[in-house]
Parts: sequence; structure tokens; C-alpha cells
Amino acid sequence: MLRYLLNKIGYSILVMFGVVTAVFFLFTVLPGDPARMMLDQREDSEQLAAIKHKYGFDQPVSKQYLYYLNDLSPLSLHLVSEESYTHQSLEYVPHINLLTLGETRLVLKWPYLRQSFRSQGKTVSSIIGETLPNTIVLAVASIVIAMLIGVFLGVIAALLKDTFTDRAITVIGTLGMSVPSFFSAILMAWIFGYLLAEYTGLNMTGSLYEVDDMGEGIHLKLRNLILPAITLGIRPLGVIIQLTRGSLLEEMGQDYIRTARAKGLKESTIVRKHALKNALNPVITAASGWFASMLAGAVFVEYIFGWNGLGKQIVEALNQLDLPVVMGAVLVIGFTFVIINILVDILYAWLDPRVRV
Repeated sequence: MLRYLLNKIGYSILVMFGVVTAVFFLFTVLPGDPARMMLDQREDSEQLAAIKHKYGFDQPVSKQYLYYLNDLSPLSLHLVSEESYTHQSLEYVPHINLLTLGETRLVLKWPYLRQSFRSQGKTVSSIIGETLPNTIVLAVASIVIAMLIGVFLGVIAALLKDTFTDRAITVIGTLGMSVPSFFSAILMAWIFGYLLAEYTGLNMTGSLYEVDDMGEGIHLKLRNLILPAITLGIRPLGVIIQLTRGSLLEEMGQDYIRTARAKGLKESTIVRKHALKNALNPVITAASGWFASMLAGAVFVEYIFGWNGLGKQIVEALNQLDLPVVMGAVLVIGFTFVIINILVDILYAWLDPRVRV
């Protein structure tokens, strides 16, 4: 098992290297001068040259790429000279000096996602740190809703195969998978946050924490989570219904289920303790994939509902051409995908004894 996990970690590192490379070159080839973006309309030739030198924009693309890899790597090399870019980048992240050889030192540090173009003096890590927790709360709430309802309806559909209830649940699942998130977000906000707001008590827009009208402080507003969480969970709900139904029907036809019935076990016990547990493997795969996708797919939902999360931050950064924030957010989402895939592999071994064998 340890060897398997080490192989997965090695593969994941290669995946992240590919993501980092793609992100860097994708945003490097975009038109526009990053130094001018940072200075906006206030630049002069001296300021422009100073900014380019400070952030390494005056270097060839190949050297800028090596700088970027060095910034993101926990183990990195830095020149002792205070004028070098690699030395200046250490000012923004906690670090420990491991070894010094002449003008170069080996450093253990947090990955440095650089500074925002628009929020002067503010690092990308701090900006993402302010919004990512809200997106995680939204994603967790959405996937929990989708899992609870989806598995329940999928089991009902499988046990009542080819009945009216089965067909109705299948139609619900198909519709859920077909509706785009931005459309369902607009529809949910209009119906429950506007037309029926008097009865539901829900708002069209709002975030997890809000400043009250009197300016007396920031308060937790859990009711603002309801509509975006349900909306974001609609599509994975449809997938989970279909997967649970199909997987459970397949498991119910296996030899070990017939053996359990021959031993006289109750049908409810067979479904709950044997078939359902093994049938959840593809469901967990889908749920894990959707959970990671929600960090990226929440862009439209967060923007429409005014949820102060990573998705809304990405939209605002794109509108302002704040490229470091967009690049950092994409890397965080990619890293989340990798970590979740590793955790899912571990869950497989716990859920299905056949995987351990």
C-alpha cells in the first residue's frame, strides 16, 4: 500500500508540473505588459524599468519560467544578493535557510504565488486565503446535499426498478445533469430569492459573512448558503442518482448477494451492509471529481449570488487583468484535484475489500 501511495504521489507531482507549465505559458503569451498592468496609468519610463527588474519581467521567457518554478517549489534556490529577484521573493513567504554555498542558498519555504497587480502590496496567497474558505464551505454543503439526496433516490430507483417511481427519479436525474449551472442559479435566485422571498426569507445575493446595516460588526449568515449550495449541487445530484442506481443493480446480481440470500439474511441487511457499500465506489469517484470541479465551476454560481468566494474572485481578477490572482487560483484548484484523487484511492481500499486484495 505504501509503494502504491508513493507511486500516486510521484504521478501527482508530474501532473502538477504539467499544470504549472501550462498556466505559465498560457498567461505569458497573452498580449500586454505585466509591468504596465501593475502601474496602470501612472507609469513613466523609470518606474517601468524598476518594476520589470524587481519582478524579473526584463528577463527572457525561459528564465522567467525558471523563476516561476523556483517561486512555487517548497525547496528552492535563492541568490544572497539583495538586488536579485529570488532574494526579494523571500520577503513575502515564511522560509528556513537549509544550506548556503557561496552566493546561493537552499531554502525551505511556502510556495510563493507572487503579488497582485491591482491590490498593491498584497500577495496572491492572502487574497486566495480570504476567499477560498467560503468556496470550500459552499462546495462541501453542495456535495453533502447531492450525496444524501442522490444516494437515497438512487437506492429507491434500483429497488423499484422499472416502476413509475424509478422512471420519475431517472427523469429528475437526467434533468439535473442537463441544466447549466448559470441558468439554474438565475432561476433559483429569481424564484426563491425574489418572487417567494416573503415566504422563504432568502436573499438573491449574499455571502457567508456580512456587515450589518448599522456597521456594528460582521455576522454569520447561514441562510445565504442555502440557495447557492442547492444550485451548485443540482448537477452532481443527477450524476449520483444515475450512478447509485446502476451500480447497485449490478451489485445485486453478484454471486455474494445470492449467497447472502441463501443464508437467510434480510433483504434490507443485504442491501445496506453488503451491496450498497460496494456500490458506492463509482459514486465516490464522481463525488470527488465534482467536489474538485465545484471550486472551478462555482464561478457562475458565486458571481450570480454575490458569494464572496474564489470563483467570484477569479471573475473580478479577469475583468481587471490581474493575472497573478487568476494563475494562483488555477493552481490551487489543480492542487485540490490532485489531493482529492489521492484521498479517494485511500477510501476505495476501506470501502471495498477487493481493492485491498
